[in-house]
Formats: sequence, C-alpha cells, structure tokens
Amino acid sequence: MSEEKFRTEEFKVEGEKLIGKIKELLHEGNIRKIIIKDKEGKTVMEVPMTFGIVGLLLAPQLAAIGAVAALLTEATVVVEKEEG
Repeated sequence: MSEEKFRTEEFKVEGEKLIGKIKELLHEGNIRKIIIKDKEGKTVMEVPMTFGIVGLLLAPQLAAIGAVAALLTEATVVVEKEEG
C-alpha cells in the first residue's frame, strides 16, 4: 500500500471573486477538499471533492459557494491537494 500525501494552499480572495477562484482551482485538478474561511479565519464551508466529481454533480456545491460568497467581503480559500 502506498501512503497518500497531501499539501495545502491558501488563497485570499474578495467575496465576489470566490466562485471564479474555485472554478480555476478545480480545473487544475488533484483537489481533495476545499475549505472557505471568513476574514476572521472561521471555517464557513468545507467541501470534500470525490474523485470524478464533474459537471452537474458539482453544480449544487457551486451554488452553495455562491451563496456564501454573497455574504463575505473577503475570504480565504484553503485547498487540500494530493501530491504525486
């Protein structure tokens, strides 16, 4: 068995640009989890990304992220990516 390794990256974005940044990150691939935090650092939303989630299956998560973005002026996006 191989041991899976992960790394995290953080991005600060304005609330209105949140959806665009999430879509950009999803196109890069290898994402395991997306965590959205408010400007105080509190986790607002955590979205696990299962292998093969595409298209219409992702639409409900993007709609929820859009609703969160409308409430935030500034957000931090934490992305957990698989290494390898």
